[in-house]
Amino acid sequence: MKIQIMGAGALGCLFGYFVQKAGYDVVFVARGKQLEALKIGLRISGLIEDEVKVKAVGKPENADITFVTVKAYDTEVVAKQLAEVRCGIVCSLQNGIGNEEILMKYLRKVIGGVTTYASNLIEYGHIEFAGEGETFVGDLSGEITEDVSTVVEVLRSSGINAKAVNDIRKRIWLKAVINSAINPITAVCRCRNGAVVEIPELWKIAERIAKEGEEVMRTLGFEVEGIVNIVRDVAIRTKNNRSSMLQDIERGKRTEIDFINGAIVRTAEELGIDVPFNRLMLMLVKGVERLELD
Repeated sequence: MKIQIMGAGALGCLFGYFVQKAGYDVVFVARGKQLEALKIGLRISGLIEDEVKVKAVGKPENADITFVTVKAYDTEVVAKQLAEVRCGIVCSLQNGIGNEEILMKYLRKVIGGVTTYASNLIEYGHIEFAGEGETFVGDLSGEITEDVSTVVEVLRSSGINAKAVNDIRKRIWLKAVINSAINPITAVCRCRNGAVVEIPELWKIAERIAKEGEEVMRTLGFEVEGIVNIVRDVAIRTKNNRSSMLQDIERGKRTEIDFINGAIVRTAEELGIDVPFNRLMLMLVKGVERLELD
């Protein structure tokens, strides 16, 4: 079975590493300096210390399973590229809301995924395995399909904590709401996750953002409660982490704010719900992006 990692950044390389070590044929699709570095090899540090040779390419190939791990704003471009090859089952492990729907415009066998595994890009070709978590995979229809079972079996056999679920839409939304309350604050304030809870003024903002997201989820029909407590727990558990949004800002790169707080704002407007704190964070992060990218 051939497995393809579409977007061999921090998370993609981590999952590709596990799957390759389990004996699967894996191809890492990357670009630029990351592609050149991976052609030399992949280094893992943190919870695992290892160096491996990998197959790194610049364009997608035919595969039985393709894991999409690119930034959300690159999803449409990647979907068009994958449509030109036989990419097999396509499983998104991306941040944000709407990635699966974009992929489904161009591809036939698309399923969703949510993971709490933590990986950081130390430098090109070198990632840090920063935290073991859980990975949930499901079909957007709510059924446990054969494709879902196949992907979960590959992940489990690779030593990844994976589970097939029938509520992947809810889990995608929940992760986005959690991220919406932590990531933009850390990006604007240039702080680690723990500061969101430790500094009372920041926690008041995070709390309001989470409550807005919870209201949107309830209106969409998802049964949710206690999201504020979940946000607090995540921030405390990852207190030393620097969010991916903060890392993007520090590197002068575009963030995924449009697919996190931006998606919440757009959905809230469609539902007639006011989400002023999400809207404010959207505008603040966009402003910081402009300052860093100019």
